[in-house]
Amino acid sequence: MCLAVPGQIMEIVSDNALMPVARVSFAGVTKEVNLAYTPEARVGDFVIVHVGFAISVLDPAGARRVFDTLREIAENEIR
Repeated sequence: MCLAVPGQIMEIVSDNALMPVARVSFAGVTKEVNLAYTPEARVGDFVIVHVGFAISVLDPAGARRVFDTLREIAENEIR
């Protein structure tokens, strides 16, 4: 099973057309992510990231739903 995780773009590190890279925050943990598949992504956008690549841009309401669901799963695992 593959997992794609939502994160928010905090900074564009490189806007090179062949290898655009952004610093993305995943609940406070930041990683560099390749934006080759989502050249339209900008600072503040939420993106779905899979193996280091942003594969789609997600609207804020969609990101909130994903975060709520992940929180709900975590809470149920603790019980």
